[in-house]
Amino acid sequence: MKLVFRSIPAFLALVVLGAHFYRAGLLPLVVLCLLALGLLFVRKAWATWTLRAMLVAGAFEWLRTAQRIAAFREQAGQPATRMWVILGSVAAFTALAAWVMPGASRGSRTPSA
Repeated sequence: MKLVFRSIPAFLALVVLGAHFYRAGLLPLVVLCLLALGLLFVRKAWATWTLRAMLVAGAFEWLRTAQRIAAFREQAGQPATRMWVILGSVAAFTALAAWVMPGASRGSRTPSA
């Protein structure tokens, strides 16, 4: 049950990231986010590392998007502080989802004496 709760942030982060790509018209990236949701059920190390890499890349995508919007707002003479807080929080949540995501079951690894 604990594994399910630790997977919820990754699930939410991937859904929000997919919605972001959908709004931008990047359908291949939407499909990639949807396929990545299936990796939440794969208990292999490669799946865990793939998801973590995607979530970290997603956090950087949110920061890149914030920078682009901030430049646009600056050019228009509008404040960007609230936008930075919102998208910075989304980026932090996405990065946190990568950190708390459960790893693959590795069995017991005890050092031999």
